[in-house]
Amino acid sequence: MNKSSITEIVNKNLKTRYKKEARFQRYGQFSIFVAIIFLVIFFTSIISKGYTAFNQAEIRLNVNLDYEYIDPDRTGNIEEIRYGDFDGIVYEAFYKLFPKVKSRADKRELRELLSSGAGIKIQRLVIEDISLIGSQIDLWLPLDDEVDMLLKGNIDVDLPESSRRISDSQINFIKQLQEQKIIENKFNTTLFTSGDSRESEQAGILGALVGSALMLSITFMIAFPLGVAAAIYLEEFAPKNRFIDFIEVNINNLAAVPSIIYGLLGLAVFINYLGMPRSAPLVGGLVLALMTFPVVIIASRASLQSVPPSIRDAALGVGASKIQTIFDHILPLALPGILTGSIIGMARALGESAPLIMIGMVAFVVDIPSSPLDSSAALPVQVYLWADSPERGFVEKTSAAIMVLLTFLLLMNSLAIWLRNKYEIKW
Repeated sequence: MNKSSITEIVNKNLKTRYKKEARFQRYGQFSIFVAIIFLVIFFTSIISKGYTAFNQAEIRLNVNLDYEYIDPDRTGNIEEIRYGDFDGIVYEAFYKLFPKVKSRADKRELRELLSSGAGIKIQRLVIEDISLIGSQIDLWLPLDDEVDMLLKGNIDVDLPESSRRISDSQINFIKQLQEQKIIENKFNTTLFTSGDSRESEQAGILGALVGSALMLSITFMIAFPLGVAAAIYLEEFAPKNRFIDFIEVNINNLAAVPSIIYGLLGLAVFINYLGMPRSAPLVGGLVLALMTFPVVIIASRASLQSVPPSIRDAALGVGASKIQTIFDHILPLALPGILTGSIIGMARALGESAPLIMIGMVAFVVDIPSSPLDSSAALPVQVYLWADSPERGFVEKTSAAIMVLLTFLLLMNSLAIWLRNKYEIKW
């Protein structure tokens, strides 16, 4: 075979190889493009449905805090004031805006425009400062969720009256209020300052946020030290035998076990056997710690293995003990990777709902938990509960809660990336 024929064969093979490489690059680019498209669709869908939840329709009313409604005997007793007729105060101020409305049916339709939380807001204000009793004040009070949905354009007024939950007369009342310019969309502080509620305009995520924070604190306090300790033992001290190999294989397998299995384990052990309270952040934190434990061990072992053997040899060569070598030299160098893996494991735990549903954290909880033993919800479970609600107002609340959850997940992953880049040492 002459030299020219060999060159032709080589060039032909090179052209074929270059074509395959170019085709593979196009496949990769196409895959990235498809992934970006799906991400854009996902975020667009969530944000377009959820951003309106950060605003709430409110009405400005001149409220007369009359003693007759709040404290007719003028005792000044907080407990008696707490049970005053605050709804009556709101309705009286509201009726004044419609002096021509006299019939009971029309007044009932008027009352339905106001949120049931309007009276509660005045009650809290008076309890904080009882000197307000007897005075007149201007207040912004929440409107009903159906009014809120109407003002946001989520209700088709062209539909027959029987096909919507707001009547034609109520729509006319709202138009009159808009003409008086006493209705505005305000920032929805209730979303971040209240717990769950059956009324969407009163529902908030504070209870779920506090519950998630308590659970993650317990998860971190248990999974991190135990996981790192187990990784150090397995990597540095454990003898190489079949039993240790069996342990290592099962740790890797546990990292891939479906999360609902951990929920069943928590239900059987912590609740049924140990008698711990259902729906408590303590139990949720223990279950999530069990789920995160294998992830922390695997990440910690990988970080310990990444430290060059020369560090160990140098430390031992100058007379350091095994413990001194590990805690003074190897562990500080492996700590960035350990923290990164642990934070990613915690982020996974933050987004889990299946194990929490199994231990009863799917219950409807209004109060904000004050301790790990109080009943509570978690942010992913709150999303699940709201997604199952038929009211249109909960649709935007669900998307808003997902946005908050994604924000926390992005922050935790960003923290992991920052720690890795800041403390990573190139060998």
